[in-house]
Amino acid sequence: MTDAHVNREVLDTLREVMEDGYPELLDTFLKDSESRLVELQQTADAKVLSEVAHSFKGSASNMGAVRLAGLCQDLESNAKGKSPEALAQLVADIHSEFADVRPVYESEKHHAHIH
Repeated sequence: MTDAHVNREVLDTLREVMEDGYPELLDTFLKDSESRLVELQQTADAKVLSEVAHSFKGSASNMGAVRLAGLCQDLESNAKGKSPEALAQLVADIHSEFADVRPVYESEKHHAHIH
């Protein structure tokens, strides 16, 4: 995994700041992300897409998922002007990016429980 996907420094900082709360933070991020992905896939409404993408972007950014945050930003900014096909493609990109970064957070969670 290259840092094009996940900014490890953000995770290191979160780990230090959150301490015992870190695994829970990771867990919440994964659960929230999954429910947001479902929302994105279930709607074609530009306003809803934009709102979900906005909150998704915020949490992805806080968690150091830089590329995911960028894709969400793209969806948030352009939801109104894109064709349904283009929107579906963006949602698919967000979905596959989350699939790429998810193991990083799963493994962080796993290691955090061990220490």
